[in-house]
Formats: sequence, structure tokens, C-alpha cells
Amino acid sequence: MNKKSLTYKVTYMILLFSAVITTSYAQPEISAKVDAKQIVIGDQVRLFIEAKPDANERLIWANIPDTFNSLEVVEKGKIDTVSQNNITTYKQRLLVTGWDSGMFQIPSFTFTSVPKTGDPYKIGTDSLEILVQTIPVDTTQPFKPIAEIMTVETSWLDYIWYVVGAIVAIALIVFLVYYFRKNKGLKAPTVQPKKPQETPYQKAIRLLNELEQQELWQQDHVKQYYTELTDIIRVYIEERFRTPAMELTSDELLVVVRRHKDMQRYNEQLSMILQTADMAKFAKAKPLPQEHTDAMEYAKQFVKGTKPADIQNTDKNS
Repeated sequence: MNKKSLTYKVTYMILLFSAVITTSYAQPEISAKVDAKQIVIGDQVRLFIEAKPDANERLIWANIPDTFNSLEVVEKGKIDTVSQNNITTYKQRLLVTGWDSGMFQIPSFTFTSVPKTGDPYKIGTDSLEILVQTIPVDTTQPFKPIAEIMTVETSWLDYIWYVVGAIVAIALIVFLVYYFRKNKGLKAPTVQPKKPQETPYQKAIRLLNELEQQELWQQDHVKQYYTELTDIIRVYIEERFRTPAMELTSDELLVVVRRHKDMQRYNEQLSMILQTADMAKFAKAKPLPQEHTDAMEYAKQFVKGTKPADIQNTDKNS
């Protein structure tokens, strides 16, 4: 083997080894950008977050707060999925505004990547700066007086619909009086006794059992399974604790859970259910079978553990 051939082979082996190392340790690509660097107070800037996870890793989306550094998130878009050339990209759009003037910073958002083998690790976006300016006022111009009240001329035609409405209302009242007087002797309909209404606890347990019997995730209907599961939990929280859970995001709901003395001890279980559901519904992730069964078990534990004391005493006596 001559020297030139040996050099080619050594070079090829080095390049091949470098490619293997690069592929093995490829990290997700996370980026954040805005469509404007400066705004006027009250205006909105669009924040775009994009993530390209490694095919062999599961990406947990960053927890983005509603406010940070005197800036406020007024809208959080859903996490969209785009697939091209066997590469999946997740995108989210947020609207951010500021109500104080000055230079403010959009912080770095931390994502967690969970490889199939090895320990999870964190990766963050770059921080961004936004200049919030006040509206310029021309101090050279004089103040303008407040305009006087203007008198608007009216005619009877402006009230025609009020007249028509009054005539219709009077005619309806006369008809109802005539009808009930004519049918006064008729026997009143029998009122059927109302069935006992389910308590929030009984309703939630029944719905969870029915959902479990449908075997949705076993039939690959994962998104429908988590949609119905989280809806049952949110409706239970609304009816049991008088909290508008259906109107809150997952992060906002977990804040309420942590602050409530009866729910806070189930924060970890509810956090697992909501985060797994969000990944399955919005990021099209595929949780493991054990995660499906754990989510159902945690939901039942939460409902049974927070039922009112009178129901608990009834269960013990029966």
C-alpha cells in the first residue's frame, strides 16, 4: 500500500468517525425571534418560538409565564407541527405587549429534552430585548378646548320601532290573558318528580369509568382520550371548587391547584396529566402505555381524595 492511498483511507475514517459523533450527540434546535425590536406603549410584538427536536428524543415544551420583566403575554397560540423531509418542527406564536416605557428583556425559555437512553437535559432560547416607547407629544402646539355638546334633531320616525314594539307587547299580553282565562278550567299537567342530581364527585367517577371502558388509547385514539380525560378533571374542579377551570390554560390551572389547600397535594399528579395531555394534543407526541394508565389512575386518586366529607361519611356507612 503506497503512502497516498494510506492517507486517503485515514482521512475517510476520520470524517466517518466525526459524522457518527455529530449524529450521536445532535441536540434539538431551539430558537426565538420577534417581528419588531421597538413598539409604542400598548402595541404588540409577535414572538415566534421554533423547536426541531432530535428524532430519538422527546421534547418537553417550555413553561412560558404570562408576565416577565414588565412585559405581558396577551395571547398564546397553539403549538403547530410542520413535517418536511422527515424533520418535524414545532412552532408557537405569542403576542407580547408593554405598558411601561424603557428597554425590557424577553428572557430565555428553557426546554427539556428526554433521550431514549441517558439523562434528560435542558436547552434554552436566546433572550431578546424590546424597546417600549411613549407617544411623542408636540409641546409647541396649543391645547385645544373640549368641543361643546351638539344638539341632534329628531323626529317621530326615530321612535317608530319603539312604538311597534309597544303595540306587539300589548297585543301579546291581551292574547295571553284571553288564552289563560279561556283555559282556566283545564287540569294542570302532572309534575314528574325530579331524579336525584349527581354530585360532582359521582359524576366525575362515572365519566372516568366510562372513558376507561371505551379503551380509546388502545385503539390509537390518544388525542381524544386525553381531551376527554382533561375535560372531566376541569369540569370536576369547576363544580367542586367553583373555579373556572375550563377557561384556564394548563399552567394557569396548576397555579390555582398549588394555591388551594385541598388540591395542592395533588399538584404533581395533575401536572403530569396536563403536560402529557398537552404533548399528545398539540405536539402529537405518543406517550407510553404506562403513561396512559398512570394518567387515569392519578385522575381517580385526585377525585376520590378531594370529595366532600359528607360523601366520605356516606361511603363508610354504606
